[in-house]
Amino acid sequence: MSSSVTHPAQTAGELSPEINRYIRNAVAEDIGTGDVTTESIVPEEGKTSAQIVAKQRGVIAGLDVAAEVFTLLDEDLSFTPRVAEGSEVESGTVVAELFGSARALLTGERTALNFLGRMSGIATLTRQFVDMVNGTGAKILDTRKTAPGLRATDKIAVRRGGGQNHRQGLYDMILIKDNHIDYAGSLARAVNKARTAGAGLEIEVECRTIENVEEALALGVIRILLDNMTLEVLTEAVRLTAGRAKLEASGNVTLETVRPIAETGVDFISVGALTHSPKVFDVSLRVET
Repeated sequence: MSSSVTHPAQTAGELSPEINRYIRNAVAEDIGTGDVTTESIVPEEGKTSAQIVAKQRGVIAGLDVAAEVFTLLDEDLSFTPRVAEGSEVESGTVVAELFGSARALLTGERTALNFLGRMSGIATLTRQFVDMVNGTGAKILDTRKTAPGLRATDKIAVRRGGGQNHRQGLYDMILIKDNHIDYAGSLARAVNKARTAGAGLEIEVECRTIENVEEALALGVIRILLDNMTLEVLTEAVRLTAGRAKLEASGNVTLETVRPIAETGVDFISVGALTHSPKVFDVSLRVET
């Protein structure tokens, strides 16, 4: 589908087929058999300009997704971002300007702002966590605690907020967690079974105690998840590991606790709240009359 959408230099590039599918499904969900309000009031040939305005301070993510919502409804619609993806804005900032079918603008408004608000909320929260660990060397990771059906956009928003993605799903990394270990009978059995399967993927092992960490190191595991450990135990795990494996801290991490965790020397901190508890970023569409 052709369009006149323009993007600043720092946007992430063309949207994936997966995200385009999200957008089509969301638009179809909202419109159903038709936007009866807009179609009864706005003439089919009507054109208008509009602006998307930030109504709070934070980080913008998802302008390209919002643009695709509108161009799905009007392929000739012009959508011009006025800020870069991942940039911090103040309340009142115009983040995009639009011109095209008035019907398309009014019909696509809510779906576009739903995507933009959620993604910017995730990016804003991610940036807060990233800023809190600045200078420690620790990297902020997301988890699989994403909105069902929206994982790709959730994880893009994390990256645009300055965080890093963990695994995309169950298919691109072997993460042996406590239930896998309990089912296998021991950590060693679980690791050996995963290696024997020959998937060729990186293996990470969840450890609940220092003894688990020692066992994982003895098995040559090079990535270890430290689950719900105290700061003292995290510090001991870092000392014991001495760079032989990458260490990831996890478990109910908050903005208040993330800095002390980072200062223990771990390499990564995974934060489920980035995608399971973001506050939606407040944006609105102002249509010119």
